[in-house]
Amino acid sequence: MRYSPHLLDEIRARLPVSQVVGRKVALKKKGREWSGLSPFKMEKTPSFFVNDHKGFYHCLRRASMATSSRF
Repeated sequence: MRYSPHLLDEIRARLPVSQVVGRKVALKKKGREWSGLSPFKMEKTPSFFVNDHKGFYHCLRRASMATSSRF
């Protein structure tokens, strides 16, 4: 099922990415970003970063980046 672009824009405007991702990943504030362990790989040091200001997350382990609607 595809959602309309208008609905996705409304969700992005109301919810910060850290709140959406924080449901599955334990995040800690580090400067302007949030960091945590990657939900895609088993690891001991944080390589998963969330930036609310820019509206995306970035996983260094998996080399992936996306918005909250793709999480």
